[in-house]
Amino acid sequence: MTLSFDLTTDGARDALRARAMPAEKPSLIGLTRAELGAALIASGIVPERQAKMRAQQLWHWMYVRGVSDFAGMFNISKDLRAELDKHFTIARPEIVEEQISSDGTRKWLFRFPPRGAGRPVEIETVYIPEEGRGTLCISSQVGCTLTCSFCHTGTQKLVRNLTAEEILAQLLTARDRLGDFPDRDTPDGAIVPAEGRKVSNVVMMGMGEPLYNFEAVKKALLIASDGDGLSLSKRRITLSTSGVVPEIFRTGEEIGVMLAISLHATNDDLRDLLVPINKKYPLKELIAACRAYPGLSNARRITFEYVMLKDVNDSIEDAKGLIKLLKGIPAKINLIPFNPWPGTNYQCSDWETIEKFADYINNAGYASPIRTPRGRDILAACGQLKSDSERMRKVDRLALEAMMIAGHGEA
Repeated sequence: MTLSFDLTTDGARDALRARAMPAEKPSLIGLTRAELGAALIASGIVPERQAKMRAQQLWHWMYVRGVSDFAGMFNISKDLRAELDKHFTIARPEIVEEQISSDGTRKWLFRFPPRGAGRPVEIETVYIPEEGRGTLCISSQVGCTLTCSFCHTGTQKLVRNLTAEEILAQLLTARDRLGDFPDRDTPDGAIVPAEGRKVSNVVMMGMGEPLYNFEAVKKALLIASDGDGLSLSKRRITLSTSGVVPEIFRTGEEIGVMLAISLHATNDDLRDLLVPINKKYPLKELIAACRAYPGLSNARRITFEYVMLKDVNDSIEDAKGLIKLLKGIPAKINLIPFNPWPGTNYQCSDWETIEKFADYINNAGYASPIRTPRGRDILAACGQLKSDSERMRKVDRLALEAMMIAGHGEA
């Protein structure tokens, strides 16, 4: 018998999809305390008078102890743990691949549910161990809408935004893999040392443009910096943007983290080519937004990222233009040796050229560290992140759904 389905209406597709696919339990990761309490009340497993207390218990277990299974929450009754497990999840995402560079850099390929993309999606996250600190580079989108010509990630079209849960999951899983959570037998309420962490710094510099996913990034970073949870200092969290001007002030006002600008050129003609968002928000507007960044001071400088491209933007004239452009802004200028990737036409500036450029910037009074390339051998360096995820065309998604539904009917 041949089955046919009318998939022309959203309601029909949603109903059939629900038949074909098992329901996904909602995650408690990424919810605010108030949202946690509301979810517990709505599920019917916690009375309203207990919701605030239970939400605080869950918060502690998820973000201080780092548990990923309700069974590990020892001060919650066995019956309540079973009910929590029936309604919710706090599980980590699937790790498709973990690579470790010869220099100790680690790169994880995570897989998340489709959530509108048609098929499961994958993103990359990188951990960079250094003397005195460990930095986790987190992704905010699957792919990227921007097409910066020197960036490997920019060759992957945007598939979808990551949720606050998925952004936080990268941090939680990295801390799991690195053994960076305290002993889970530590008494509830005990003071847990904030120093000596393997993940001491977070940079939103992975796949995607964070400010094109503002609300989810904001929510995730406020949870990451909550003093009663993951407790990362906002001065150790840096958000990097290619220049989404309207959201820059909001970043300082509503999130309060450190700001980095992916600059790479000192005039509009070249920046239009390297960072095409410049056509929408040219340098004059971008620099004005930087000058107005809330909390800007010598103690809270803006980092300007500048990739060194051979014979493109690496002359002393370019260095002079950079000093002129940033005059009066408390700033640090990170010089990034270009990291090659398959198919690129750019080359990294010669080391002697980079050092001369850095000397000129330093002599003008700006800190100008040259970022040591890390993880190049596993394509984990700046600008090299990319996954194979693609958003399915609508016609392909509908065909896949029909096949799954038909298969479900025959089972």
